[in-house]
Amino acid sequence: MTAGKFITLEGVDGAGKSTHIPAIARLLQARGKEVLLTREPGGTPLGEKLRELLLHENMHPETESMLMFAARREHIEQVIRPALARGVYVVSDRFTDASFAYQCGGRGVSTAKIGQLEQWVQGDFQPDLTLLFDVPVAVSTQRLAGARNPDRFEQEGADFFERIRNAYLARAGQFPQRFRVIDSGKPIPEIHYELEEILSIV
Repeated sequence: MTAGKFITLEGVDGAGKSTHIPAIARLLQARGKEVLLTREPGGTPLGEKLRELLLHENMHPETESMLMFAARREHIEQVIRPALARGVYVVSDRFTDASFAYQCGGRGVSTAKIGQLEQWVQGDFQPDLTLLFDVPVAVSTQRLAGARNPDRFEQEGADFFERIRNAYLARAGQFPQRFRVIDSGKPIPEIHYELEEILSIV
């Protein structure tokens, strides 16, 4: 059996990536692929419990980082690897690039420490494709302004999201073979056309 592919979606809060998840699933299914949609933090019963803590409980940035990777370890072993082995295409709303963006860029945790956690938890396991939905921070914060019950990340200021955006773009520059940066400020039909072209060769 041919192994599946692992596709991750990244971007600052308010970039609009979740808007495009159904379209991504449809495009892959139209090519005859079985698709599993998942998210981080979360994706497993334990991961969802950790998600609630991470989104709503104040904690030290390094505690935040370690909990993110604890949830990720369960996610990889219980969900992602087994699905890929069955030939399923796994589409995850965030993965480890989010830790480099949010915990390193946003919170100031050292990249060396996040890199050690990455190596410990996943070794050389990486997504086959990462779609980075990018918008100016002014646009993302405007979109977040209408959110109900914002979590503790969404409540952060523009400087926090500017650092995250810069960290994401730096990651994209570091791994151009894996990343595709999408201008998420474009009209939705244009974005879907771009996604169709990208996903046609995955």
